[in-house]
Amino acid sequence: MTHIHGTQALLHAGVPLNEATGAVVLLHGRGASADDILNLSFRFGLPGVAYLAPQAEGSRWYPQTFLAPQAEGSRWYPQTFLAPREQNEPYLSSALQRVREIVTELEEAGVPAERIAIGGFSQGACLSTEFVATYPRRYAAVLAFTGGLVGPPGSDLSHAGDLAGTPVFLSNGDADPFIPWRRTLETAEQLRAMGASVEMQQYPGRPHTITGDEMQRAKALLEKALR
Repeated sequence: MTHIHGTQALLHAGVPLNEATGAVVLLHGRGASADDILNLSFRFGLPGVAYLAPQAEGSRWYPQTFLAPQAEGSRWYPQTFLAPREQNEPYLSSALQRVREIVTELEEAGVPAERIAIGGFSQGACLSTEFVATYPRRYAAVLAFTGGLVGPPGSDLSHAGDLAGTPVFLSNGDADPFIPWRRTLETAEQLRAMGASVEMQQYPGRPHTITGDEMQRAKALLEKALR
């Protein structure tokens, strides 16, 4: 497999890995950057936590916030997450492999998987859910701000394995232009079937963004998971 994302930057905030009691891997959306999504670390502000944010292939360092994705530039995969899977290869497999490498690096530094949270926004949220479903085990938490499992409408989204009670937060608007609410519901169903503890929150009329309420809920989940 061509590891498209393998040579991209990995940004780090929070405590050094050898001092971390927990970690959060943050995955940016299409057209945004690792630097953008890493700003969430300051809003979480959890002591003893390392935050890692990988850069996707094709990244351009936009001055815009990750809340306003651009049409070009960085992407974990080129098509919509609702496209046939083969249309997003080998990008998608490389993206999953990149996250797996980061989790392995954290484990080698002494942070076990049950102390590692995986989160992201939009395309990064889709990658977050697809990663934990592809490599199921107990994680500290999953934070999917407007995202869901990858696959065309009507396709089989099921994965084998046990998430062993991993707490999952799924959020979305009621009419998001990129991530249908139906896929949020389908993702919740599949992750619950894998043993996750799933919380969902819908925001009527919300644009493609992360709200303050979502941040509060996510921070509360992380505080409970990593305390």
